Amino acid sequence: MRHLLNGLIPRHPLRATGAAACLLLALQGAALATSRPIFVLNSQDADVSIIDPATYTQTRRIPTGKEPHHLYLAPDEKTLIVANATGNTLTFIDPASGAVLRTVPNILDPYHLRFSPDMKWFVTAANRLNHVDLYRWQGAEAAEPFKLVKRIEAPRTPSHLNIDSKSTVVYASLQDSDELLAIDLATQTPRWKIKTGKLPADLYLTADDKTLLVGLTGDRFVEAYDVSGRQPRLIKRIPTGEGAHAFRARGDQRHVFVSNRVANTISLIDTQTLSVVAEYPAPGGPDCMEMLTDNRTLLVSSRWARRLTFIDIEKKQVVRQIDVGRSPHGVWTLDHAPRE
Repeated sequence: MRHLLNGLIPRHPLRATGAAACLLLALQGAALATSRPIFVLNSQDADVSIIDPATYTQTRRIPTGKEPHHLYLAPDEKTLIVANATGNTLTFIDPASGAVLRTVPNILDPYHLRFSPDMKWFVTAANRLNHVDLYRWQGAEAAEPFKLVKRIEAPRTPSHLNIDSKSTVVYASLQDSDELLAIDLATQTPRWKIKTGKLPADLYLTADDKTLLVGLTGDRFVEAYDVSGRQPRLIKRIPTGEGAHAFRARGDQRHVFVSNRVANTISLIDTQTLSVVAEYPAPGGPDCMEMLTDNRTLLVSSRWARRLTFIDIEKKQVVRQIDVGRSPHGVWTLDHAPRE
């Protein structure tokens, strides 16, 4: 979602006193075990913030192409791919050191990106150009890492992607037409397209490939669809919070977080009962999320506040915020909890 609402929160980090100090010390101990850098994409600054988790400081900024929004680890697990939407490029970064490896040109409007689980397909959503591109992955060191196989029209405004565990179907949310599109990878053709609620954004598919969750950024719900049959079926509209937007699996094969960008909260959804079982504060327009290996520290990009937010999910408290660049979006670290 390209447009941002305006919001303000205090500019100073939380001060540690009493119980809060204990929380910060506990979090610092967990972070010290996380030695690899945390990456935060600053969409409006065209760069990446490198965060040292031991000192909670931004150590440097890496220039990228224009509007880096999302990032993904390549199949070799040695290449972190940053997609620069209006720059029409991909930046390859070493996920352990933060060193820039190369820039891949001529990838049109890669707003969102995904590899298929079998690692044969690389898929991008062209948010401003209204198409989904299907590429064959040829390797990070190949002269041409991606070979375009098919460009599929996807009006209007394809936003987020997900791919089933068998690498047979791509799901794409169409933000400005309030639709959900399914693409067959074997034939590279659309399977179906249906209407959804307002401004569908991120998608989460359960491990059994049966239930697809759709965050409605123009509303306060997550829609759950049964996609196991030939045609999808709406099961439930789950109330979460205004601006339901991005997902991140809890890592226990049952729960998933959703960021509510307008409500400034994060909800935890039980995918078996399709209900919210916990809620966390997330000031500053929460967007993308990452879970550290301690299984209790949730990282959140705060789009409106230019910060990376640390949330202790056991205490349900914000314990630290770090200043980054303008409109922080994707966040990732090699030392993350399972995504399933």
